[in-house]
Amino acid sequence: MASAVTGDVRAAASDTGSALKRRTGWQGPAWALPPVAVIAVVFLYPLLLVVRQSFSPDEGGTSFAPYTEVFASASFRSALTTTVWLAAGATVGCLVLGFVLAMVIAFVPFPGGKAVARFVDVFLSFPSFLITLALLFIYGNSGMANGLWTGATGAADGPFHFLTTPWGVLLAEITYFTPFVMRPLLAAFSQLDTAQLEVASSLGAGPARIVRQVILPEALPALAAGGSLVLVMCLNEFGIVLFTGAKGVTTLPMLVYGKAILESDYPAACVVAVVNIALSVGLYSLYRVVSRRAGA
Repeated sequence: MASAVTGDVRAAASDTGSALKRRTGWQGPAWALPPVAVIAVVFLYPLLLVVRQSFSPDEGGTSFAPYTEVFASASFRSALTTTVWLAAGATVGCLVLGFVLAMVIAFVPFPGGKAVARFVDVFLSFPSFLITLALLFIYGNSGMANGLWTGATGAADGPFHFLTTPWGVLLAEITYFTPFVMRPLLAAFSQLDTAQLEVASSLGAGPARIVRQVILPEALPALAAGGSLVLVMCLNEFGIVLFTGAKGVTTLPMLVYGKAILESDYPAACVVAVVNIALSVGLYSLYRVVSRRAGA
């Protein structure tokens, strides 16, 4: 029965496609050329220019000299290390915080729970610099926290100066990217049958065991998809690092900015950009695979 229905659907789709071709003269390869040309001009050509410039030293010609110089520089190695550990640390923080918050919203009844869940969707549209600006108002050198401290103690200066350190960047990235983990988790939790939780509780399972044996297995695909996305986005984050004004925190995007805008060293900037692109494409491919398996 199922095979017969499938065959009918395929036959109908084939007939529809044939009718469309007869009415519009549509031919797959011919109609595919314009969008492919637009993509090539708008997206691929600029990337090709960046790659070509990375092999073009200032002395002229084509060589691997820019790659050799950049890879040998301490600034590149430091930026690569900083980028990786910030992205990894922010991803771990987002996974832990996002999992806890999503469980509270999904399974703990409280007034306004649905509004909070909807706000998570709205939060995804906020620009990253807006969150960083809000943290500056709270924890900046002249922010509310230091103002309250000096007002209460009479001290000349407050104790909160971490926002201009790598830990401040990490806090800002976790704050901004956690909803990107919560969104797929909330979708996964909405599909979880609460009867499973009730049965596990009636059998004597405590909250920790329920989370470990019932909720966590259902959340793993969403955690993997959300974590992969956050890792890719943290790897390319520029606005948060720039707006925090963190001293000594140079990531790969910041290094591209410094090489291109401040030093006018375009070959070196393009080399760093190519490395960043390669890392991003690799991680994005991982994200697509994970999200496809998770059904996200």
